[in-house]
Amino acid sequence: MHRSRLSTFVIDCQSEDIEQATAFWSQALGRPAKPPVPDSGNYRELTSSPNEPLLLIQKVDHPGRIHLDIEADDLDAEVRRLEALGAKRVEFIKRWWVMEAPTGQRFCVVRPQKGPLDEGNSNEWR
Repeated sequence: MHRSRLSTFVIDCQSEDIEQATAFWSQALGRPAKPPVPDSGNYRELTSSPNEPLLLIQKVDHPGRIHLDIEADDLDAEVRRLEALGAKRVEFIKRWWVMEAPTGQRFCVVRPQKGPLDEGNSNEWR
């Protein structure tokens, strides 16, 4: 048994200036940008309420798009569950899997980002 839930909407920006991209999305969505943390590198976070997915701006080398992250308390079990639904593993990066849905969209399976997964805030899979 493991648990998972929608964690994050990631706005991929093909831009040399992550701060400019963050400023645009911050103003467009009405969400102030959080101050960068050490080692934030190509990522910036916009504020969100505790019951909403995280909002990340990511500097990328590929054309811009939006992808989502699914967080799971058992990464391997969640990847296997998604593969059984038709998803494919694309690449393991640092601590997460990049996956591709049967319809071509890319998404990531990550470790918990927003605190513990429990009965009230996640799906349980057997």
